[in-house]
Order: sequence, then structure tokens, then C-alpha cells
Amino acid sequence: MSISINKYISDSGFCSRRQADALIEQGRVYINEQLALKGNRVEEKDVVYIDDEPLKKQNKVVYIALNKPKGITCTTDRSDKTNIIDFVNFHQRIFPIGRLDKLSDGLIFLTNDGNIVNKILRSSNQHEKQYLVYVDKPITQEFVDTMKKGVKIDGVWTKKCQVIPKGKNAFTIILKQGLNRQIRKMCETLGYKVITLTRTRIMHITLHNIKPGTWRFFTPQEIKELNVLLKDSNN
Repeated sequence: MSISINKYISDSGFCSRRQADALIEQGRVYINEQLALKGNRVEEKDVVYIDDEPLKKQNKVVYIALNKPKGITCTTDRSDKTNIIDFVNFHQRIFPIGRLDKLSDGLIFLTNDGNIVNKILRSSNQHEKQYLVYVDKPITQEFVDTMKKGVKIDGVWTKKCQVIPKGKNAFTIILKQGLNRQIRKMCETLGYKVITLTRTRIMHITLHNIKPGTWRFFTPQEIKELNVLLKDSNN
């Protein structure tokens, strides 16, 4: 039985399917001695190479919840001294699901399961991410209403979202999409500057009992619920 090359790579825990496609496009992937192309399929007897190194089979699937501190960059590039991989220092190859910008803190997932990445991140799958945001001046009802309806950033209108005031200069926001620096740019468009931004929840998992700079494995119940939530999600 054969499987697509990008799924084979993601199943190995090396990276996500999207990242695997990028590696293939860069000419870094071979099947046996043949340069791999997107759409190629891998048979059981085949050997896949990335950067001339044979791809190893995946170890045990790992799901990690990290409370990322400010100053850590959500990249697998080890030449970046602030990279998240060296910060977590896990003994298996893992990668972050999505990103949380360097100046922000809070919850981010890391895994070696490349099959769940797009299911969590695609806005069409409607999975929630919640943030607590402090800004540089008092928020108004107009600010809240405009944020809820959508703001045009980088030529794109953001989708409707939930916004709840949490004091004079703070609010929570629940998004089902993840544009680059979305919340910061939404606030800037309305004349506000973000002072602190903390992601407090992704789907059903929160920062509860995860101190800043520490991480924990998903519990068996959380993994079970994750599988239920992702069952009908597009990859």
C-alpha cells in the first residue's frame, strides 16, 4: 500500500505536510535515488531521503502544551538563538503548531504529528484561540464593536470574532483565524497599541497549571477530546 510523499514525511514526525511540500519544491527530498515531486507516492519498500539523510520512522506521537515566554521565537531554525525547539529541549524531533510572535506569550502546541497541524490552523475548521490583551489607552464600546465586526488589515477583512472588555485597558478576544500579527494589527488600525498579548486557550486546552516558561504533555483525556474535535476538520 502506498501513501503520498507529503503524508509519509508528516507521519514520520519530521514536519507538517505543508512544510514537507516546501522541502519537495526545494529539491531536498528523494525517494530512493529519484528526486521527489509533489504527488509522488511512497511504497513500503522505498527509502525517503531529506538532505541526503534517510528519514527515520516516527517515535511515539507527542503532544505538548507550552506556556511560551516573551522573547522566544516560534521557529525550528536552530541558528536563531531564541528558537522554540532549543527552549523546550525535548529529546524527540518536534515542531510548533502555528506561531505566537516573539513579543507575545502564552499557549502554543508542539508535536511530531504532522497530520493535525492544518486541521487546527485552517480558519475554515473554526477552531477557537483565545487571548488576553492589554492596550495603551482605555477601550471604548466603538472599539469593541468594530473589533467584533472585522477590521481591514493588509488588504484583508478579519472575520467576525468575540471581544469582551476586561477592565479599562484590557479585553479578551476569541479568534477562529490566525493572520500574521492579527490582533496587533487590528488594534493599530483603530489607533491602539498592544502592551501585552497572552494566548490563554487553544480549542479545549488552557494555560491552567502551566507556569510561564514551562510545558506539559496533553493528558489522555485531552488527546481523546482533540481527536473528536478534529475528526471532521479539513487537512
